[in-house]
Amino acid sequence: MKKKQQHPGGGADPWPHGAPLGGAPPGLGSWKRRVSLLPFLRFSLRDYGFCMATLLVFCLGSLFYQLSGGPPRFLLDLRQYLGNSTYLDDHGPPPSKVLPFPSQVVYNRVGKCGSRTVVLLLRILSEKHGFNLVTSDIHNKTRLTKNEQMELIKNISTAEQPYLFTRHVHFLNFSRFGGDQPVYINIIRDPVSRFLSNYFFRRFGDWRGEQNHMIRTPSMRQEERYLDINECILENYPECSNPRLFYIIPYFCGQHPRCREPGEWALERAKLNVNENFLLVGILEELEDVLLLLERFLPHYFKGVLSIYKDPEHRKLGNMTVTVKKTVPSPEAVQILYQRMRYEYEFYHYVKEQFHLLKRKFGLKSHVSSPPLRPQFFIPTPPETEEPVDDEDQDDEKWLEDIYKR
Repeated sequence: MKKKQQHPGGGADPWPHGAPLGGAPPGLGSWKRRVSLLPFLRFSLRDYGFCMATLLVFCLGSLFYQLSGGPPRFLLDLRQYLGNSTYLDDHGPPPSKVLPFPSQVVYNRVGKCGSRTVVLLLRILSEKHGFNLVTSDIHNKTRLTKNEQMELIKNISTAEQPYLFTRHVHFLNFSRFGGDQPVYINIIRDPVSRFLSNYFFRRFGDWRGEQNHMIRTPSMRQEERYLDINECILENYPECSNPRLFYIIPYFCGQHPRCREPGEWALERAKLNVNENFLLVGILEELEDVLLLLERFLPHYFKGVLSIYKDPEHRKLGNMTVTVKKTVPSPEAVQILYQRMRYEYEFYHYVKEQFHLLKRKFGLKSHVSSPPLRPQFFIPTPPETEEPVDDEDQDDEKWLEDIYKR
């Protein structure tokens, strides 16, 4: 019978199946010295219980955090680093998007003031810069009831930001309905030039084709369509007299009924809104400078707009929106228009002076070295609006009178 091997210290060999790797220890004392070099492997039952309790607390805390607030922060960082992770898709919303300032812009464009050219540019820019361009198919409803204002403001405010909303609509005061007031921009032009462009556009359209204007004014009689512009002005046809000529100011005055009546009240309120709510009101006659200032003020929306505008391909598209068959009225007819549009010109020159002041601050030179002489106007009694008012509109007007009181 084979005897058990003895180690030098006496007793049975602690390694009956062979010595550990690296050779058999010379003695038990030397092995203890080797173990003492690794103190982290030595722990008591109390240490083990403490580690398990700590792990349990961590797991419970992570569980409560996820139930109350979402995934742990390291998972958010991991998704951002890797770029693709389905954890947030299943367990919570993505991190909030960093929005440019301002992230809410409204262009309540004035008709026949270059708005179609600007909208063409905005379509290109929205794809290039990734902002939300919100347009409207409604072109002929600028005056809204209380309920229509509330509905439109709600629709605009809930659009994905950053957005730029554009429509032919008179100024809307979002704050009166509890909404965040957006930044407004707009462009106007010489009032007589705007009137003539609209007069002939309604009759003959633009270079995109005659079907365009036939769709817009299908009920216009032939004698009205070919009515001489001088006869319309000199004979005081409704289309060539007030309140139809009082067109630009209401876009800045707002939805109050008095904003549609030519007079000092509407003029002063329009000036006030320009100063308080509009980032920029440009002049169509100086469109390139308007675009340059928009690019500086709103780079997240208009960066590179001037180079796009000057591109020959875009110029071809822009030329298609030019009104056709325009003729110039006689000097007598033009002077009558000046008299009838006295408040429109007061507002136009005020905006023009503010625009030139802004250009000088940015070091841009005006194309006009000295301001042109303003025509002397005969100031008639402001006529009342001829639009019919039903019972519902009367209630809306009373409500609007109350909220516009200071």
